[in-house]
Amino acid sequence: MCEANAYMLNNDKEEMFLENVDQVDIEGDEIRMVNIFGEQKIIKARIKSYSGTNNKILLEPVFQR
Repeated sequence: MCEANAYMLNNDKEEMFLENVDQVDIEGDEIRMVNIFGEQKIIKARIKSYSGTNNKILLEPVFQR
């Protein structure tokens, strides 16, 4: 299995957002993530980086004006 952990970048610090992410859907500025346990989170963000080697997704919040 190749699940990744998702982290949110807040004030230059990485904070755990969701563990064991198995599915990522992107629509506009919203990202929906589902983990292997069926837990789902939707957030206004963009993917800053992804590392398959480290199984890590780094998210950056999107602020509306």
